[in-house]
Amino acid sequence: MLGGDVHQAYLGGGYFLRPAGRARQLGLGRLRPPRREECGSVVDMAQRTTYTPGTFSWADLTTSDQEAAKAFYSGLFGWEIVDMPVDDTTSYSMAALGGKPVAAISPQPQQQRDNGVPPTWNSYITVDDADAAVERARELGANVHAPAFDVMTAGRMAVIQDPQGAYVLVWQPREHIGAGLVNAPGALSWNELGSPDMEASAQFYSDLFGWTTSPMEGDMPYLVVKNSDGHSNGGIRPPMPPGTPSFWLVYFAVGDIDTAVAKVTELGGAVLGEPTDIGIARIAVVTDPQGAVFALYDGQLDD
Repeated sequence: MLGGDVHQAYLGGGYFLRPAGRARQLGLGRLRPPRREECGSVVDMAQRTTYTPGTFSWADLTTSDQEAAKAFYSGLFGWEIVDMPVDDTTSYSMAALGGKPVAAISPQPQQQRDNGVPPTWNSYITVDDADAAVERARELGANVHAPAFDVMTAGRMAVIQDPQGAYVLVWQPREHIGAGLVNAPGALSWNELGSPDMEASAQFYSDLFGWTTSPMEGDMPYLVVKNSDGHSNGGIRPPMPPGTPSFWLVYFAVGDIDTAVAKVTELGGAVLGEPTDIGIARIAVVTDPQGAVFALYDGQLDD
């Protein structure tokens, strides 16, 4: 992301600064929850041109090997990737499906790698006012790791860490709303927080974004998050396995999860959790070859 005359990119728990050079505008967006349409074109229904504040709005990967990550995700999801130059040596790689932006891949700075920070998928939430969101988050006990800054004319963003330790980014859109396609194979479909204190996390995000939560029946405690417009907007569960640091897990939809899981391993990734039936879908947790964790979702998708 670009702010003023420096490049500020949040990378797995931190951010780095470098001269902007040949900066280009970047686009960021929003997610909705799983439920497959029973009629019409899923792709047409999944296109986005605007997003309700408080909704998950984009995901980007910070990685130790940008070129390898681009090859992996293109092979897995069929992404079309265009490099957006940041300076003479750095690019922000935008991924698209059918010309619609769905995610991005950026390099992880050497300092982060030297300190053992793993490659990470980062989750963004749309807000009306990034500065106000930061101040409110601070009042609620969050740590602010990057105060609000401009991403050229694309929008304004900030990085916070919630009281339970999970990082999340807020995005105030201007020229770019973000993901033009969600809830379709190869696109974002869900965000899920693993928290050691589910009720405290639910209260924090409710106070910050106006979310409501409701329990979902099952063997494991699970809270479904709903946005102010009534749409399901993610979930909160205990850490798995117990003791895992709190973080937001990003899900991508797939047409056939068994085929997708086989493709992950074929491309050099690893399977952390084999496909599991949750009633409305089958899900699996995997990593890319560089170690970034994400999830696959094969089931009902929202419009």
